[in-house]
Amino acid sequence: MDRYVIPGKLDEPERIGLWTMDEFVAMAGPFFIGILAQHIIWGICFGILGWWVLRKAKAGRAGSWLLHMAYWYLPSGVMGIRAVPPSYLRLMAG
Repeated sequence: MDRYVIPGKLDEPERIGLWTMDEFVAMAGPFFIGILAQHIIWGICFGILGWWVLRKAKAGRAGSWLLHMAYWYLPSGVMGIRAVPPSYLRLMAG
């Protein structure tokens, strides 16, 4: 018997069931908000819509692609990253 399990794909993202972590959050977030607002059907519909939109936005790319797009196109305070300069600084002394 093998003592150690070697994954077949090392770059495979972490999953919860059938979904990646970000897809699960995009689906479960509206569902839980729908439960709290006592509109479970709307929560299910918006959860499925959120999952579908995220799936189309990623379209075979890595999940970090959305973070990169948010860094470049959203205001600098949204991401809260302090280790890198703001995205509006295009030229740097160096």
